[in-house]
Amino acid sequence: MKELDPLVFLAVFQEMLGPLLWVMLLLIVGGTVAFVALLLKERRIDSKRLVRAELAGLLGGVLALILMAKVSSSGFTDAGGPADWFLIALVFGLGLAGTAILIYTWAGWRGRRLAG
Repeated sequence: MKELDPLVFLAVFQEMLGPLLWVMLLLIVGGTVAFVALLLKERRIDSKRLVRAELAGLLGGVLALILMAKVSSSGFTDAGGPADWFLIALVFGLGLAGTAILIYTWAGWRGRRLAG
């Protein structure tokens, strides 16, 4: 494969995730729009809400790893080289960041500080 074709990635992810792919893409786009709208509305980042959202994001990272293990044909014991471990760390990080942004946004629009 000499060139990257986004449609190939879309086909692979569609095969792996099925309808969940479209739910995840909707969450990504909707969450990003809601986050930007919240930032424009509040004109600041609430540090307490952000820290609590980051803590909740840890669970999102773990859930992203579980989803990765379910949809792929290999498990964590099959990871051998640095590229495999980098991909595992990347999946965890994206799950953590995505969940933190969604939780922060949800709490901001609900007017909550996430217990505390």
